[in-house]
Amino acid sequence: MNIGIYIYHQAEVLDFSGPFEVFSTAKRLGAEGLNVFLVAENTAPILARGDFKVLPDYSIQNHPEIDLLVVAGGVHADEMSKPNILAWLASVAHSAQQVASVCTGAFLLAQAGLIRGLMVTTHWEDIPELISQFPDLNVVSDKRWVASEKFITSGGISAGIDMSLHLVSEHYGLEFAKAVARQMEYNWLRST
Repeated sequence: MNIGIYIYHQAEVLDFSGPFEVFSTAKRLGAEGLNVFLVAENTAPILARGDFKVLPDYSIQNHPEIDLLVVAGGVHADEMSKPNILAWLASVAHSAQQVASVCTGAFLLAQAGLIRGLMVTTHWEDIPELISQFPDLNVVSDKRWVASEKFITSGGISAGIDMSLHLVSEHYGLEFAKAVARQMEYNWLRST
């Protein structure tokens, strides 16, 4: 399973590094079929929140096929106005088995027209803005993550880790996901 995590300038660090850690730990513990990588608009270094420098593995033009797309949150306004990014998200979402977002990554999925009418969530602080900008969404505020069709959206930062562990449990079973959380010394909140 190829897991592509989309990052961009001012992406929230734990929004992409948290899921990356979950899936790479799962691979170390025996889910050998997992291939997790970072994708950005191009392969130039990304300056994430807090001036954290990251080198993407691939650009949107040259990545392997993506089975699970994870879209990080962060300062997302610039990404929402890039037609090439929105078209790429729509294209990958069409062919991917699952699409996930952490925090304000839901705004990018909404702007790309991918989650109309679906139940979604985002960081608690951004819920009113998501509702205001995208009234066609069914936004919930009392869940750490929400699954609707092949889309799964999560609240901010650490909620993305919980969601990623949930995804591991869907593919490899609950006990394996618990082992991944234990290896990470992470207190997994399994309920949404």
